[in-house]
Amino acid sequence: MDNITFLKQFTSGEAKLGIIGLGYVGLPLAEAFADAGIKVLGFEIDAEKVEAVNRGESYVKDVSPESISELVRTGVLEATTEFDRLGECGAISICVPTPLSKSKSPDVSYIETAVTEIASRLKPGQLIVLESTTYPGTTEELVLPALEESGLEVGRGFFLAFSPERVDPGNVQYSVRNTPKIIGGVTRTCTNLASTLYSKAIDHVHTVHGTMAAEMVKLLENTYRAVNIGFINEFAMMCERLGVDVWEIIEAASTKPFGFQPFYPGPGLGGHCIPIDPLYLSWKMHNLDYKALFIDLADTINSSMPYFVVSRVMEQLNDAGLPLKGSRLLLLGMAYKEDIDDVRESPALDVASLLLKKGALVDYHDPYVPACRVDGAELQSVELTDESLTRADLVLIITAHRTIDYQWVVDRAKRVFDAKNATGRLASSENVWRL
Repeated sequence: MDNITFLKQFTSGEAKLGIIGLGYVGLPLAEAFADAGIKVLGFEIDAEKVEAVNRGESYVKDVSPESISELVRTGVLEATTEFDRLGECGAISICVPTPLSKSKSPDVSYIETAVTEIASRLKPGQLIVLESTTYPGTTEELVLPALEESGLEVGRGFFLAFSPERVDPGNVQYSVRNTPKIIGGVTRTCTNLASTLYSKAIDHVHTVHGTMAAEMVKLLENTYRAVNIGFINEFAMMCERLGVDVWEIIEAASTKPFGFQPFYPGPGLGGHCIPIDPLYLSWKMHNLDYKALFIDLADTINSSMPYFVVSRVMEQLNDAGLPLKGSRLLLLGMAYKEDIDDVRESPALDVASLLLKKGALVDYHDPYVPACRVDGAELQSVELTDESLTRADLVLIITAHRTIDYQWVVDRAKRVFDAKNATGRLASSENVWRL
């Protein structure tokens, strides 16, 4: 199939783009394609999400309800739980979760389920694009064999590519539309067709040679960040031992106009990418009898940061003659990063869990997370008031939401431990300690 004929199916409305999974990745992708005039049919097992989309509502902070409402109203966006409708789609993007198991090995069960649904209904000429981040080799070792059981030949009967998602929740500068898209197909034709389709909705598409190259691009991006964050977290622990301010050191080093890129310490890694993606690569290399030393070391350091934060909190309370057990702590922020509502892999949950296990009385405030579960118990966000601040024996800043007035917090709190340098620009105060 040539590119022009393939694309004409979508621009004419003859075929739709199917997107399996309408979460943090799938819904923004659906919005981008629908906004470009491509009819999108979203597939989701969560009936509440399907009903919300079809009512014109958005449950993803980066996707405005006004946009979804207009796209649904004009008939270019629809959601369904009925996978029998996959036959309406000329192309299908898979945007399902890929978590880690308890043993830190990849859980590809969501991908397997999605591929099974597609394979049983695969029709000639369809393009399948896997966007879910996973270990190198997944597309051709797991997805391809399942689709080939249909009897169709890849590159002729159907087309298969990998294109890693690059969603950054809360980023107001870069959206799906203006973030370059990486695409690698099983064959050259697969790459060309996927590139042609995605170019309709995304400003710049960059192709690579094969699906494994595309898989490795995403793993390089997030492993680079995880390793450098691991280093700066260890550097922060060194600075604490030496009695110097790590934030001052980073700021001073950042004045160098070349050869240095700042990374910042924190209470741990959060989100569905940086804490997880490097471990896909480490797992794959372990199976090839190769130990990924940098990845494993960074994971060890980053995973230890909630414990380091709790130890610093204990020291601060101890200096005031207070035991951690029975002390009331107010945590500011539960989301894994500022100004979003996503708590996936959030280090705040780990810190809260450790504090509760040690007998602390834990409250939290997060304007974006009204409730969350910690060790099976549901916690509710409390209102940030003079009373809640003065009642706490210590206020712990874990997520630096920009909606919070930190000067006001510092002025009212008895003690503050700042794990994110949210108070770094404020006037120095004797009741503030920083990571």
